[in-house]
Amino acid sequence: MRNTTQKLTLSAIFTAIGLVLPFFTGQIPQIGNMMLPMHIPVFLCGLICGWPYGLAVGLVLPLLRSFTFGMPPLYPIALAMAFELAAYGFTSGFLYGRSRWQCMIALYRSLLAAMLCGRIVWGIAQVILLGIGGNAFTWQMFISGALLNAVPGIILQLVFIPAIMAALHRTGLVRFHKGAPEGESAYMEN
Repeated sequence: MRNTTQKLTLSAIFTAIGLVLPFFTGQIPQIGNMMLPMHIPVFLCGLICGWPYGLAVGLVLPLLRSFTFGMPPLYPIALAMAFELAAYGFTSGFLYGRSRWQCMIALYRSLLAAMLCGRIVWGIAQVILLGIGGNAFTWQMFISGALLNAVPGIILQLVFIPAIMAALHRTGLVRFHKGAPEGESAYMEN
């Protein structure tokens, strides 16, 4: 019970961070869009709390932010982001939780795989959502939105998330370790 309560509490904290963090980068929309501020708490939630929590936070966060603050616009941006961030939270948490060793290498593997999966899911969601509205989502739009414009945010995530995880490991709040039982996260043990 304590483990579930901790994970729910941390998920709520990650959701709150995801709601607030875009205010720091969003003052200049071009930079804010490139920094991908909502992605970081979703990745951390998946890695620390596990895939069910990462998926839930990723799915809810862009929709909640859209309804609360009007940004990002609900259609098609927040809807597509909900699927994208849910894929990030699920994939990072699932792969990291299933890793034999929870270490920096497993962390980077999980992050990179999640980034790839999330961008593919985002592209599929954009094709469907824009197709419903009678618009096309081109290959050039996908490359621009998923890769070219996202490079600063990707670099930030690949530096910042492992740094946070390493700092949490040093403080003892989150532990890297070898030989975690398959299917169980190395984090949040009683």
